Amino acid sequence: MKLELTDEQSAVRATAKKAARDLLAPDAVTNDREARFPRENLKQLARLGLMGVNVPFQYGGSEAGVVAYALAVQELAAGCAGTTVAMMVTNMVAEAIVEWGDESQRSRFLPRLLSGDDWLTASFCLSEPGSGSDASSLCTTARRDGDDYILDGTKAWVTSGGHSGLYLIMARTGGIAGARGISTFLVQGDNPGLIATKPEDKMGLRASTTTQIVLDGCRVPMRDRLGNEGTGFRVAMRALDGGRIGVSAQALGIATAALTAATRYATERRQFDRRIADFGAIQDMIADSATELDAGTLLCLRAASLKDKGVPHSKEAAMSKVFCTEAANDICHRAVQIHGGYGYTRDYPVERHLRDVRVTRIYEGTSEVQRIVVAREALNGVN
Repeated sequence: MKLELTDEQSAVRATAKKAARDLLAPDAVTNDREARFPRENLKQLARLGLMGVNVPFQYGGSEAGVVAYALAVQELAAGCAGTTVAMMVTNMVAEAIVEWGDESQRSRFLPRLLSGDDWLTASFCLSEPGSGSDASSLCTTARRDGDDYILDGTKAWVTSGGHSGLYLIMARTGGIAGARGISTFLVQGDNPGLIATKPEDKMGLRASTTTQIVLDGCRVPMRDRLGNEGTGFRVAMRALDGGRIGVSAQALGIATAALTAATRYATERRQFDRRIADFGAIQDMIADSATELDAGTLLCLRAASLKDKGVPHSKEAAMSKVFCTEAANDICHRAVQIHGGYGYTRDYPVERHLRDVRVTRIYEGTSEVQRIVVAREALNGVN
């Protein structure tokens, strides 16, 4: 087993680490408290090649692979998890266009999306107010009208809603029920039939704007359908496999920042004439957290490596997501506990890390859904 990083992977991680320290971390507290969308920082991430880490050079990407992408997300999330989620979804949409798009779509959309000069971010629109985990029950429709489609419906939990230059939208075509009736469309943000609602007032990731997207007679040219009619559910599931690797890395990054803060505090805080780091109970929490971080990193990079090789990785991505996000939540809880009462205040960063990490157990497929995926694969292996 080879665990060493390539020079390219190490370079991407170093770039992301520096960006997290110099760009994201200084603005993280203000962006969180003011729910401020980090436009300038996202432009800088684009200029560093971090909005299309696994996208070919010819379309404006870095072509560095999925392992490099996971490493970049982990580093960036330690600086500001809210900014990082906008970067993650943009990467996910860009990869979907590479995989499912034709040459015209790749050439028209990707350079504009990845440069940071035109479109700032992309959004992924699958969930609806009435369909979350049961994505195949979505109700948004796309009906043919000559050489166009007319989209009507409402999408929910849209990352970067109202700011994105491009929206990847799943809608039902042909009146066909279930997964077979879903198709995918690339809709530009200035389309007059696309309306972003007021942002959600969220617990965490407050630098990331989350809205509903209302589609009201939204006219989309047929050439902007991504893939064939009826392939939209496959597009979504493939994208979510990669997205789960990204969320694993994001959770690890948040947990890394929380553990770093907790260990620093434990060496500075004194009680009973001793550093609290000298007490066994504190050492146990730090040891468990460090072990879980290493284990999660290996699971995450295994899934990323499999995707890099082009082999099936749904089970491994699900294993990574459920372990990394559950462990990261535990690590952030311990970090608050190590800080005692101070951890419950906004004067210390662990309070923000705890709020930010909570959603990683929910989006891109809940922990309960990941366990279903893992159990199904395990049971199929027995039969």
